[in-house]
Amino acid sequence: MSILVNHLTYKYNPGTPMESVALNDVSFEIGDGEFIGLIGHTGSGKSTLVQHLNGILKPTEGSVYYNGRDVFDGDYDLKELRSHVGLVFQYPEHQLFESDVFKDVCFGPLNLGLSKKEAELRAYKALKLVGIEDDFFYQSPFDLSGGQKRRVAIAGVLAMEPDVLVLDEPTAGLDPRGRDDLLDSLKTVQAETGCTVVLVSHSMEDVARYADRILVMNNGTIVYDDKPVSVFRHYDKLKEMGLGVPEITGAMYRLRAAGFNVSTDVITVDDAVNEIMAAMGHA
Repeated sequence: MSILVNHLTYKYNPGTPMESVALNDVSFEIGDGEFIGLIGHTGSGKSTLVQHLNGILKPTEGSVYYNGRDVFDGDYDLKELRSHVGLVFQYPEHQLFESDVFKDVCFGPLNLGLSKKEAELRAYKALKLVGIEDDFFYQSPFDLSGGQKRRVAIAGVLAMEPDVLVLDEPTAGLDPRGRDDLLDSLKTVQAETGCTVVLVSHSMEDVARYADRILVMNNGTIVYDDKPVSVFRHYDKLKEMGLGVPEITGAMYRLRAAGFNVSTDVITVDDAVNEIMAAMGHA
């Protein structure tokens, strides 16, 4: 077990007329090596929640444990925590600032106190993991495409070699090809490093393709915590929350409603084809 969130509550502007509850008694565990999808509509509490995982926000009530220790204990080293739990914010390319890509990715490891040589080795490895070619290493990050900037910013976090990588809407603003390429890279990163990945998204397609487990948030609480197929069985409830299901799953529900004997536990095109072929008697 790497992260345990225990009865976490967070209030903005507590004790004032502007007080609002962003998180309400949230509890869950994240095991080593999992790929978690964190889903919810805008304002559901996703971003607030993940900012507790590496100590950026401190809970109003409750605790967050990393490998058995409460990260909000007075003697806990939050800088050390952030070297293990890396958080990539929405539009992380806004945080790029060095004169070239390689220097930018070296910044995090150097800030951890590593030698220049070790920082450069980590930077090279991280840039390769996210698919940035050598030709771009010494270009200004501001001359790159939106997708490339996003990859460089993620590489800057990966270069710190976190055990847990938390990404808050990493595909926001990218075109479909850029989104797929980036998420494929993240899956490769997880496979090659064994790190835990928490992917915050509002896209059911994205989490259906990549996540092993999905947490669904609504109004500051976790309403579902299960495997993707099991979560998508709550078709009507998800629609009520403004989330829905992956397009292919929705298509299977419509076929079922039209009288076709197909399973609705389908989240990939290949599975859908097999189901439809079987229903037509060709399997």
